[in-house]
Amino acid sequence: MATVTQRQETLQARVIAGIVGGLAGGLVFGLMMAMMGMMPMIASMVGSQSALVGWLIHLAISAFIGATFGAIFGGTSTNYARGLGFGLLYGAVWWVLGPLLIMPAMLGMPLFMINGMTLMSLVGHLIYGAILGLVYVWYRHR
Repeated sequence: MATVTQRQETLQARVIAGIVGGLAGGLVFGLMMAMMGMMPMIASMVGSQSALVGWLIHLAISAFIGATFGAIFGGTSTNYARGLGFGLLYGAVWWVLGPLLIMPAMLGMPLFMINGMTLMSLVGHLIYGAILGLVYVWYRHR
């Protein structure tokens, strides 16, 4: 039976692996967003128009989402197939939570708006989730 300290160390390792995976996915997704000129929109959530501020916010969110992935799905993402599957699922969940709910609410825009931009965002969130899950498994098994 695992002691409290062992469980805490395991949770800590899963969260760290999630952060690594989240930052890897966030970097790729962020590059896609930057090519589409989206970083100032991300920055607008805190009243800025700076692409650098947008990057910082995006990477912080990516790390947070990665950490929660590790805490929630880390124990079941034990191989690449499971990491990929749970990563894709988590990316889809965050597509609904982020660009369809939280971000429009913060910016005074309509909620759950499905259009070309949000569908491109879905693709980005799925790519993010796939990279998150795969890098998570790689990091845990390295």
